[in-house]
Amino acid sequence: MSLVIGLTGGIASGKSTVSNFLKEMDITVVDADLEARLAVMKGESAYFKIIAEFGEDIILANGEIDRQKLGSIIFHQVEKRQRLNDIVHPEVRQRMSDQVEKAKRKNEEVIVLDIPLLFESKLTYMVDKTVLVFVDNETQLKRLIARNNLSVEDAEARIHSQMPLSDKIRLADAVINNNGSIADTKKQLLEILAQFGIDKK
Repeated sequence: MSLVIGLTGGIASGKSTVSNFLKEMDITVVDADLEARLAVMKGESAYFKIIAEFGEDIILANGEIDRQKLGSIIFHQVEKRQRLNDIVHPEVRQRMSDQVEKAKRKNEEVIVLDIPLLFESKLTYMVDKTVLVFVDNETQLKRLIARNNLSVEDAEARIHSQMPLSDKIRLADAVINNNGSIADTKKQLLEILAQFGIDKK
């Protein structure tokens, strides 16, 4: 029986660090953001649906979708953003499910779904356990400003566009406190996997 873990966090919380640790342990990690990008590539069914909905103006010279142009449309129009989500999200869920099934057929002990908006998108039904990567507000803000070279206002706006990490704590089965060192983060991850019956030490 494979255990499917949903890994989530907020922007600049250190989720990618934890995801990389899991990959180093030879654990299959299915990345929702990557699948979302692949789902809208030229020739995919979502690609044709998006062009039918938003018009030929959003196509680049190489035939790919101009993500910036599309982003500027949906950023200002809630109904257009909802329409895009209605097209893309089912495709992404299907792609992720297919990868989980493939890993299960190989009898992999554990499979991780890296989903930034796991709770917001109500995707917990896809996983057996949930792990949240948590940092306090001050650390999150500092890391985001440093990483993306943003102003305080821009960084705060991005953080506030997501569900607060403090709210996600009560929804998660396990929490990695990522305020400390990388070594401490890895130690917590190994302890959580052990709690779930996965020995990677």
